This record gives sequence, structure tokens and C-alpha cells, in this order.
Amino acid sequence: MAYQETKTTGYGTRVGNSLKSVLTGLVLLIGATILLFWNEFNYVKQDKKLDAAQEACVDMPKPDKKSAEFEGELVCATALATTDEVLTDTQFGISENAIGLSRKVEYFQWVEHSSEQKEDKLGGKEVTTTTYTYTQEWVSSPVNSGNFKDPDYQNKNYTWAQVDNEEYWAENVAFGAYKLNESLIQSIRSTEAVELNISMAMLESINKNVADTYAVRKGLPTAAATEPAVADSAKTVIPDSIAQDNKVDLEYVHQAGNVLYYGRSANAPEIGDVRITFEKVVPAKVTIVSQVDGDTFKPYKTKQGSYQTLVMGKKTSEEIFEAEHEANSMWTWILRIIGTLLVISGIRSLFSFVETLLKVVPFLSSLFAFGVGIIATIIGIVYSLIVIAIAWILARPLIGILILVVAGFLVWVFAFNGKKKLAELTNKKKAEPAAAPAE
Repeated sequence: MAYQETKTTGYGTRVGNSLKSVLTGLVLLIGATILLFWNEFNYVKQDKKLDAAQEACVDMPKPDKKSAEFEGELVCATALATTDEVLTDTQFGISENAIGLSRKVEYFQWVEHSSEQKEDKLGGKEVTTTTYTYTQEWVSSPVNSGNFKDPDYQNKNYTWAQVDNEEYWAENVAFGAYKLNESLIQSIRSTEAVELNISMAMLESINKNVADTYAVRKGLPTAAATEPAVADSAKTVIPDSIAQDNKVDLEYVHQAGNVLYYGRSANAPEIGDVRITFEKVVPAKVTIVSQVDGDTFKPYKTKQGSYQTLVMGKKTSEEIFEAEHEANSMWTWILRIIGTLLVISGIRSLFSFVETLLKVVPFLSSLFAFGVGIIATIIGIVYSLIVIAIAWILARPLIGILILVVAGFLVWVFAFNGKKKLAELTNKKKAEPAAAPAE
């Protein structure tokens, strides 16, 4: 059942808060301007860095043999990344010959969700109704339920144990006749499940610790008596694709596949249960673009910054740089959109004081807010285009001038009856008689 809180804010308080919103709008506008400006310069910087690296890059066809001719060169090479190292998770006694070894920890907890609904009242008051709902979910860290709004859900969260997430990486990973550096090693993504084989003595020790913790909480009502049924989606704990020949079921600890589970049942989670998933990074064919440095590699330095990369599988340098350019362009567009939305939000906040003054008559306020929304959107887009254009004029003038022309056209359309004139030209064109067909 949902829990609700209702709060009424008086007209005077709202007017005072709206003055703060004006300041917030100025901060947003300044921050968005800086973001837009930096984003364009960063795009050009990354683009030039990729061009410089691509121009300098040479193919290394046989990385299985060292060659003095490649010393100091930025190379593109493909080979099998392998290691002889054995990585050990000492806490659980798990050892694997692998490039990487990791454990991911999740906790089954009550999670609070909230949604707000605001309503303006005649006279300028605002009534805010906040609805709180609670669901049982797997989360990455324990949730403090002591601050939950609904008293019925306060202090209902606990865990049978707290375990840290961990990652272990091999230091020596062979790449043909060379070795990969740390950054390249940690870019390898050939992840597989670890088939657990934790000793029975350790499993029994963990089982005893969880049992002792469970016993301390015996005075609490049972989960079955007081807590809602768990959704089916939450019951999928151990993937069917994982072999379970190593399955071990004790009273409070369960091992199967690459999952170690703390709780009474791995297929019916209860609050407090802990799920630990173990994975390893195995040898795989990878392609790198990096500078040869003796028997290893290092980032290649350009005027715009350092560059190196690793991708999975066999790729050509053309494929790698094309993908890098596309990623640079994609992130630039994402930040452009974010920056423009921040500009629009900042401009709207500048008008919040007037909007709040009109709250005494909600209809007038809504009408004003609608108009401000349209105007803020138009001004925000034009303003953002001008900022982007100025950045490009400093970096690449021709592109900057073209963007300014687009911004100027939008100003003409929306501010100087350009829209009307365009309509007149269109109607005139339609009214012209069709040309006689050629005989």
C-alpha cells in the first residue's frame, strides 16, 4: 500500500523561493554556455588527435616476433592476449589462470520510490502530494531503511553479511612477443563465468556465520507472515545457462555455477540475502593501436594528447579509427543536446519569479508558463547555436560562419516576421500559373 505526504506552501514562501530560482537560472545558463563551448573545442581536439594518430599508425603484421623497425612506432596489431598468472580471491579461496578475476556483490533490500504531484490553489498556495512506494530489489549496496518515510517499512532492511566488490588483474599479459601495459590489459572484455569450487570447510564456516546472524534476528516476525510475495522477476537468481555440477546447498549458503548465495533459498529471496557473482577475463584475440616501447607498449603522444586503444577481435586500423570518430561525434551530439536543454531550463528559471507572482490565479500562471516555455525553447536553441558557432569560428571559421547563418535565419523567422514572409512566398509560388507543356 502506498504512503502519502501532503505539504502546503504559502504564496509568500513561493515568491521567496522563486527569487532563488532566478539565481539558479543564471548559474545554469553560465554552466551550459561553458559546457557547449568546451564540447565543441573538445570535439575538434579529439578529431585532430585521431587524425594525427591515424596518419602515424602503421600495421604490425606479425607481433609474435619482435622487430627493431617498429620501435617507437604507433602500430596496429592483432594477437592472442594470454597470461600464465594465477589470480586468487583469498577471501573465498578461488584461484584461476586468467587475465582478470572479479566478484560482484548484490543485496536483496526494500527500496523506496517517490513521485510528486503539485497542484496550484487560488490565492497562490501550492499543495504537493508525495507518494512513496516500496519494492524488493537486488541492489549493489545495503539500503538504509531507517530514513524511509513509511513507518511500516522503517528499519526493515538488514543483511546476513557485507562483502566488498573486488577486481584482480594479471600484471604480465603476453601479446605475441610483447607485453600489454596495465591500461590495455584492463580494456579486455572476454568475460566468462567462474565455475566455483569453494572448499566445504569454508562453505560451512560461512553457513555458521550467517546462521548466527539469522538467530540474532529470530525475535522479528517471519518474512512469510509480514512481507509481500516476491515478484517472479526477483526469483531468477542463478542463470539456467550456467552449469550447476558444483551445486552445494547448506541451510543458509548455496553454491551453484558462478554464484555464491547467502540466504535460506536461492530461488525465493528474502530481505537480507546476499548474492555474489564471480567472473574471469580469459585469453582472447584482441587488436591494439599503441606505441611500441621495448617489449611493451605505451600511449602515443600527439599535440592534442595521448592515444591508445584496444578492441576485441581482429580489426583493421581503418575500422578502429572510423569507430573512434563515430564515438567522438556521438558524444559531442549528446552533450550538445544536454547543453541546449540546460540553456532552455536556465532561461525558464529566469522568468520563474513572474510566473510565481501570477500563481494567485492559476490559469494566468499556466498560460504565462506555456508562453515562456515556447519562447525559452526558441531563444535557447538560437543562443546555443550562437555559442557553438563562436567556438567553431575560433577552431574552424568556415563551419562557424555556416552555423551563425543558421542561427541568423532562425532569428529572422521567429523575431522579424520571417515566418509570415516565408508563407507569402510559398503562396505566391503556388499561385503562379503552370508552364505550358512543350509541343
